[in-house]
Amino acid sequence: MNDRTNQTSPRRRPAVVLAATLTTAALALAGCSSGSGGKQDREGGQNAAAGKADTPRMTVAMITHASPGDTFWDIVRKGAQDAAAKDNVKLVYSADPNAATQANLVQNAIDQKVDGIAVTLAKPDAMKAAVAKARRAGIPVVGFNGGIEDWKKQGLLQYFGQDERVAGEAFGRKLNELGARNSLCVIHEQGQVAQEARCAGVKATFDGKIQNLYVNGTDMPSVKATLTAKVKQDRAIDHVVTLGAPFALTAVQATKDAGSKAKVVTFDLNKALVDAVRSGDVAVAVDQQPYLQGYLAVDSLWLYKTNGNFSGGGEAPVLTGPAFVDKDNVDEIAEFAAKGTR
Repeated sequence: MNDRTNQTSPRRRPAVVLAATLTTAALALAGCSSGSGGKQDREGGQNAAAGKADTPRMTVAMITHASPGDTFWDIVRKGAQDAAAKDNVKLVYSADPNAATQANLVQNAIDQKVDGIAVTLAKPDAMKAAVAKARRAGIPVVGFNGGIEDWKKQGLLQYFGQDERVAGEAFGRKLNELGARNSLCVIHEQGQVAQEARCAGVKATFDGKIQNLYVNGTDMPSVKATLTAKVKQDRAIDHVVTLGAPFALTAVQATKDAGSKAKVVTFDLNKALVDAVRSGDVAVAVDQQPYLQGYLAVDSLWLYKTNGNFSGGGEAPVLTGPAFVDKDNVDEIAEFAAKGTR
């Protein structure tokens, strides 16, 4: 039996034109309801964006593998909140880096009988059973950020993000352009498919020597200590590749403390990272547009419910990156980063 229970096959639906859905993104700059509550959420209802949809209220659960304090996910959540404000959606956001706990959060959303689920598949095998339960319950599920190799296998309707392997390969070529010869790829969550794919992609196209270094991303002092010791011990390392903006900023501190001349390059952005690119502390960053990922994930569920649309026709992912940011173009996005949307 086809396990896409209660969901019409996307192969029989046309792909939605995304551009039309994005024109109102700039109008929605207020937060929306969230499972965690707080001042921002309360203000969201008071500052609802102009042009809010008059469609029936629906509830969307967004469940990610975010670690506490990782500012990347603040940008994802901002995009989700802005889409929810526009679409008359109640957004229930929850996150846990532990895959088993994340799967339990999906079960909680099923029990709450939400109208849609947006989920990351950073560790797809651990999420498979929970996603299947959601689909059997008739809840449409979309993927974003993590799981580009698995979203179709697990029967998700759509996927939004960058192809991490492709992004890694592009990064490897960028390292060649920068004249790198001995690089270190820092993985802050071992076994996370997107991070492993990034470093594997870098290795595939980089002409020099590269080695992976695993650190505990939930303990930043430990990350700094491990990085400092590594670049101090191996003076041949000339570039440190990190996989998130907070880790890049920590790597800048670590290389300085170690007296290393290694340059820091990274995946992902936030406001502080943009400043670091401007100052030259970070040579280059890859932007996968997390705001867009969060926005499209929520908006796509609204489009599916109200008009039966499938982005990518349900056959292809919608890519949001990669794009390189360096001193030559950083000013073009700086104002958006200052607002927390890039």
